[in-house]
Amino acid sequence: MAEFNISLQKTLAHEGGYSNDPDDAGGKTYKGISRTNHKNWYGWILIDKYKKQSGFPASLDKDSELAKQVEQFYQANFWIPLNADRINNQTVADSIFDFAVNAGIQTSIHLVQSIVEADIDGIIGTQTLDKLNTSNPTHFLTDFTLAKIAHYISVIKKRPTNKKYLYGWIIRALSFHD
Repeated sequence: MAEFNISLQKTLAHEGGYSNDPDDAGGKTYKGISRTNHKNWYGWILIDKYKKQSGFPASLDKDSELAKQVEQFYQANFWIPLNADRINNQTVADSIFDFAVNAGIQTSIHLVQSIVEADIDGIIGTQTLDKLNTSNPTHFLTDFTLAKIAHYISVIKKRPTNKKYLYGWIIRALSFHD
């Protein structure tokens, strides 16, 4: 069964630290957590305190409470809803989790369900897990990677300013192969 901390570390390596890119629809982000989309996350209170101090944003990475908040956020909002601890293959779980963080949980689930030919209901339940866990992980990861790249291209068509992220998104998508 897949382990949360392994997936989290891989995703956090892609997400980086604090960012406030004006072209990013998510606005201010910390370790991939968008202030626009998650304005009530407790971590923003901690981050706002650091903004008033020297050494910002590098000082954020030294705060153990903030790191704990990041971990709890991802476990509660992504890992558990994905039922990722019930996915047999760690790399498959890593890839699904990472894409959910990057593109949205429903987008990730819908792609998974379309690839394994499960009912597309937006829930990784018993049927989806059975089909996912009995599929060939290499074939699944190849199909999922291609679907992720197609998704990113569709995002760029809708919002051309995102084109600058395409190379990074493709590298990220390709990074989840055994």
